Amino acid sequence: MGVSTWQIVVILLVVLLLFGGKKIPELASGLGKGIKNFKDAVKEGEETDIKTTEKTDKIENQTTTANSTTKEQEKNA
Repeated sequence: MGVSTWQIVVILLVVLLLFGGKKIPELASGLGKGIKNFKDAVKEGEETDIKTTEKTDKIENQTTTANSTTKEQEKNA
């Protein structure tokens, strides 16, 4: 059972009566800004995750290098 054209028209008329002609564009604008802010936050979060991963990899590489150097020094001693 899908939504028919008449049902959509009735829903739109009810929304128009409830909110009025001036409020609907304001609501749509607010919704658009909210979606944009959400997308920006998600993008920023992904960039932060990438930077954190890069820093962690760099620290792990330094630790591995330091451990290898220490083991070589122990063998030579």
